[in-house]
Amino acid sequence: MLKDAEKIKSLEIQGASNVAISAIQFLSDYAQRIGETITSEDLFNKLVEANTILFQTRATEPALRNGLNYITNRLKKKIDSLSIKEILELIASCKDEYKLLMQNSKKKIAEIGARRIPDVSTDDNFIIMTHCHSSIVNAILLEAKRQGKDHFKVVATETQPRLQGKKTVRKLLDAGIEVIHVIDSAMRWVVNHYEVDLIIIGADSITSEGTIINKIGSRLLALVAHEEHVPFYVASPLLKYNPQTSFGILEKIEMRDPKEVWEDAPEGLTILNPAFETVSRRYIDGLITEAGIFASSHVHNYFAKLYPDML
Repeated sequence: MLKDAEKIKSLEIQGASNVAISAIQFLSDYAQRIGETITSEDLFNKLVEANTILFQTRATEPALRNGLNYITNRLKKKIDSLSIKEILELIASCKDEYKLLMQNSKKKIAEIGARRIPDVSTDDNFIIMTHCHSSIVNAILLEAKRQGKDHFKVVATETQPRLQGKKTVRKLLDAGIEVIHVIDSAMRWVVNHYEVDLIIIGADSITSEGTIINKIGSRLLALVAHEEHVPFYVASPLLKYNPQTSFGILEKIEMRDPKEVWEDAPEGLTILNPAFETVSRRYIDGLITEAGIFASSHVHNYFAKLYPDML
């Protein structure tokens, strides 16, 4: 389990959805390896320990935690009445169910989000801006393209220091979508000079107050949108909601390796490399989810209705 966890911690596996799917796969594989040699009670305790290890791989990954809780909460309700074989089957089944939930939510968000992109061609291209690499935002843009909406173009930031924005650029270019690539510090300039019509970003976490946590630079873009009166949307599955925040637990901002910023930095230099930052609900025009588009402050109610097993 420690070797599997290290793949997430070291960023070998990237993207909130990929991290969550990998984590539940690791937990399921671990259960299959040890399950037939111990009692059901010991197996459950081992899985709780494994959950703790996987929880600690990333500070800001509620989709990972929700997936692991989905399995263990379901297991806790039935474990006393099941054989070891049935327990292992239930774990594998829950793993597949959670993967399907993620896939279906992504598909639904793509359909809903694509409706925010006009389907009538105009003389000037409709310009959408995004930041970092979000598979959910990409899904929206690709769905719009699939629907024949060919008149829009996308402004994508580079996203320092790991340049995840290049992944977005390549994905969109491969689909035949016109892209403008820009450095992070030119966000305000490009919104002003290119008359951006719509901004959509993803989210790594959503709190009970409707604050979202996303890649560093997201708040700057939200403030630019507010200043320039550009609609600002966050596209995210409800599975990235952190239920613990409704009980006062604060999401942590992950600080990453300074070497990402400067490999051979001068001795004695302090380098700060925060991976994420918050965006207040006051700057978010709408949260685009599998349950529809609504104010981000309503996220807890929608989550509780759709995913009661994860509370």
